[in-house]
Amino acid sequence: MKLSERLFDTWRFMPGRQRALLLILLGVLVGMVPYLVWISNFFSYLSDDPRACLNCHIMYPEYTTWRHSSHANDTTCNDCHVPHHSLIAKYRFKVGDGLRHSAVFTLRMEPQVIRARPEAVQVIKDNCIRCHSDQIVHTDLADHGRLCLDCHREVPHGRVHSLSATPNAAVPPLDPVVPRGWMPGSPRQPGGSR
Repeated sequence: MKLSERLFDTWRFMPGRQRALLLILLGVLVGMVPYLVWISNFFSYLSDDPRACLNCHIMYPEYTTWRHSSHANDTTCNDCHVPHHSLIAKYRFKVGDGLRHSAVFTLRMEPQVIRARPEAVQVIKDNCIRCHSDQIVHTDLADHGRLCLDCHREVPHGRVHSLSATPNAAVPPLDPVVPRGWMPGSPRQPGGSR
């Protein structure tokens, strides 16, 4: 018996109340997907725009320190933090990191100090070599098991690695997550009255 036939038989013999409940649950799930895509700024993560990283408040120090570094003129976050050997590898890595970040922030388990995972450290090293290959011709990092960041620890984020280390960091204003005026008594426009 095919799966579709089994599902049809299950549906056919299901009591009316259970059918209604199942339809309501399916409707809620189908309705939640576009809402979650919209509220999470999902499509911003598919771009190379560094402001997409600011969707997570914990990334303000990293964004600010990068923005004031020499790398800001020529690179984006993705230039250093995702693989570039194939488009599939790039988006597979972004999706994996995005799902992990979503879980960490949803469960409120974000660390005070952000550190790159071992897989991310390797990606960063590969991207340093990719961009600076003409400058590291005489360097044998691989032979000694060293990372670029062992010596260049403060590039491009400086010594800042936590929100508390940059309490007055100037960050660009963000659009509100919840639309203005959607609930009675909420501000209708930026700076407006209730």
